[in-house]
Amino acid sequence: MQCISAPKNLKLAVPHGMERTPRAILFLLLLLLVDPGVAQNTTGKADEFHVGVILNLGSLVGKVARTSISLAVQDFYAVHQNYSTKLTLHFRDSMASDVKAASAAIELLDNYKLQAIIGPQKSSEAVFISKIGNITQVPTVSFTATSPSLTSDTMPYFVRATLNDSAQVNSIASLVKAYGWREVVLVYENTDYGRGILPYLISALQESDVHVPYQSVIPPSATSEIMMQELYKLMTMQTRVFIVHMSSTMTSLLFTKAKEAGMMDKGFAWITTNGVANIIDSLNPSVTEVMNGVLGVRYHVPKSKELDSFSIRWNRMYQQDNPDESPFNKLSIVGLRAYDTIWALAQAAEKVGISSAPNKQPWSIKNSTCLESMVISPNGPKLLAAIVQNKFRGISGDFDLTDKQLKVSVFQIINVVGRGWREIGFWSVKSGLSRQLNQNGLKTTGSASMLDLNPVIWPGESTEIPRGWEIPISGKKLRVGVHTSNCPEFIKTFRDPVTNVTSASGLSIDIFEEAIKRLPFALTYEYLAFDTADTATTGSYNDFIYQVYLQKYDIAVGDITVRYNRSLYVDFTVPYTESGVGMIVPVKENMIKNMWIFLKPLSTGMWFGSIIFFIYTGVVAWLLEYLNGNQHVHGPFSLKQVGITMFFSIFEEKEKLERFLSRIVLLVWMFVFLVLTSSYTASFASMLTVQQLSPTVTDVHELQRKGEYVGFHRGSYIEGLLVDIGFEKSKMRPYETQEDFAAALSKGSKDGGIAALVHEIPYIKLFLAKYSKGYTMVGPIYKSAGFAFALPKQSPLRAEMSRAILNITGEDSINEIEKKWIYQNSHQHEDKIDGSGAITFESFGGLFLLTGIVTTCSLAVAMLMNLYKKYQENAWSKEDDQNECGHRQQGENGDSQEEQGDQNSNEHGNCSDIEKQTTLTVPLSSNTE
Repeated sequence: MQCISAPKNLKLAVPHGMERTPRAILFLLLLLLVDPGVAQNTTGKADEFHVGVILNLGSLVGKVARTSISLAVQDFYAVHQNYSTKLTLHFRDSMASDVKAASAAIELLDNYKLQAIIGPQKSSEAVFISKIGNITQVPTVSFTATSPSLTSDTMPYFVRATLNDSAQVNSIASLVKAYGWREVVLVYENTDYGRGILPYLISALQESDVHVPYQSVIPPSATSEIMMQELYKLMTMQTRVFIVHMSSTMTSLLFTKAKEAGMMDKGFAWITTNGVANIIDSLNPSVTEVMNGVLGVRYHVPKSKELDSFSIRWNRMYQQDNPDESPFNKLSIVGLRAYDTIWALAQAAEKVGISSAPNKQPWSIKNSTCLESMVISPNGPKLLAAIVQNKFRGISGDFDLTDKQLKVSVFQIINVVGRGWREIGFWSVKSGLSRQLNQNGLKTTGSASMLDLNPVIWPGESTEIPRGWEIPISGKKLRVGVHTSNCPEFIKTFRDPVTNVTSASGLSIDIFEEAIKRLPFALTYEYLAFDTADTATTGSYNDFIYQVYLQKYDIAVGDITVRYNRSLYVDFTVPYTESGVGMIVPVKENMIKNMWIFLKPLSTGMWFGSIIFFIYTGVVAWLLEYLNGNQHVHGPFSLKQVGITMFFSIFEEKEKLERFLSRIVLLVWMFVFLVLTSSYTASFASMLTVQQLSPTVTDVHELQRKGEYVGFHRGSYIEGLLVDIGFEKSKMRPYETQEDFAAALSKGSKDGGIAALVHEIPYIKLFLAKYSKGYTMVGPIYKSAGFAFALPKQSPLRAEMSRAILNITGEDSINEIEKKWIYQNSHQHEDKIDGSGAITFESFGGLFLLTGIVTTCSLAVAMLMNLYKKYQENAWSKEDDQNECGHRQQGENGDSQEEQGDQNSNEHGNCSDIEKQTTLTVPLSSNTE
């Protein structure tokens, strides 16, 4: 390697004695044209702290950063005029070349006593320059190199004055999860910048249960034709959510061509990383227009008056530095970070100062290369420590390089609309996604959800959230694998010998076709038959499902049981049949020999409730008649009175009821009693006839204890299930068809048949539909997931098909389909097995409530009326007594005073006696109701 010598004019210094001569001034102007940073050497008041600035000055980022750096130097030393050091900047143009960037770094280190290097713009440039910095112990500070591969472990003198790309992956994954997307395609450029984020982004997406079926790699030299070819390839896929991680130039080309390809229409979703979202304001308006509907994740910069003032001054200086540039270039986070970086470096330079120690020569080897001959900076370790220890509040927010890079803060979620963008939310590590920010941080409203974000205008000016996937129009038909079942009622395939087209029928096919009709989009499909020598074995079913994993089928349809081992390589829809495993057993006549069978029609609660209401009704009727003065209920308590009370509850005509309320109470009770006795009679008759049939076996373990033979469908997983339960293989017999099942069950275990057949419930329902007489189902004895359709892992069609199946099974459609295929040849059960249970008290709750209310209300009314009558009778009696006593006190006029006194005395005595007599002898009034 040859040393790269710097131009001779760059080695010249400006003597202080020539500052006043015109020749010196002309020479100084010449130096300014070559290196603007030398202009800051002319003050002579502060020690020069040489800093190399390496940027791609022809790029948008480079131009923005250069203006910010120049403005930062002016602002810093305008505030700190008494500092003993001053940054002397030496700008170099990398021209987007790693080699030229490295050459510029070597040239600056060789010709100037560089204390630091700022701005390797690309991550690949930073790798080269940081290795040079490691040798020379010169800190390298970059505010644009975001590749996660740049770490302080391998590059101890590299400082990242920004966040690496891995900091944003969780915000992107949360955004994808919030909108319910299950698959995304990554579109990135084939550079260190593009590749660096992939492991972190894929890992974050997988943690959110998001699958990445494809990664689109775009070469940095891609032409329009190459870009269109890749976009057309993406259109043939089902996924419609794309995450773009590319430079601004490549991104502009991508979205321009995506618009031409029709991929910026309704149904598509695009997300850009912060590399483009941070500078969205500086993109060409024509590019922004084609990006309408795109979501972006960018660094959040808190608003402040200082930022507003700085933006005005920055725009003025940018136009002066770039007079030929279009006016739409605006300040971005890149410019803010560049500005804060200069302030951090200037403060660190003042803290460290200019060392008087000579630069160290690491090696003195003859014929040494240029790198080996470079000197080591004596201030490097101190300057590095001062930079990373510097913390302050900058224009871009909190500026803390303690970890040799900025800490993860808040990300802003934006939506490109028109020629600008609108804010839809924020993301932070602690709070996740949220709609708004407040002074205390993020304002959360719950878990990450799309409801926590502002509405989005999606591509195609749609407000409907994209589903995230579509069946491509230009793609092939959906390949539907079908497997002929041992029970053709579920699925049977046919192949036309002329056209070689496969068709299918059965319950599974009807449910599949009905689900296809209920999808929110049109879907074309074709049946592909799976043929094996043994179509009845589970092995063939496993092979059939495995074809989905091999991508020969897009979906497998049939009587496929959801099993754990199958779910390892395919996904299943929700089951469309009843789940579980049961037993088919014969029924037997059960002669009833229970002496207490007459108590069975009514439950215990019903018996107690009936007796209590029976007694209560009789007592109330007795009280009503007693209060009315009925002669049959008066007299001392005796068995006769108890008998009368009971008769009132049953036989109204046995004793004459004189009160109207009593008759109402007993009339209602007799209605309840009539319904109760009728129900008892019907239930008792059913028990004596229908319930004479019962299953021969009710427990699968009973078969095991008795050593009975049990049957199963040959090749099904039931065989393994029986072994797990504890059955010996010698006691297990396989059968093929339903006719074989019936024949084996009819023979019984002792005559070469079986005592029970263990099978899945959907098959049992089909068997009982044909052989309803003499057999019944017991169970389920084991839980299983039922029948479902198999799809590839992470298939977006799975969720839509599952929703359609749930819609079918929740309506009468499933009953019509089952009636068509399962019960088309069914025979109605002539004998019911295990008839209805005993009549409960709750079943007659309404009747008992009616009679209870009528009886209680009648009693209350009667007691109130009786109290009222007594009150009136007492009042009338007192009034009559007073009138009678007043007449007797008036004697004849001729009587003497004594006679009158004696007479009055006698009359008073008689009045008293009359009053007493009246009170004791007033009979009860007759019934006046």
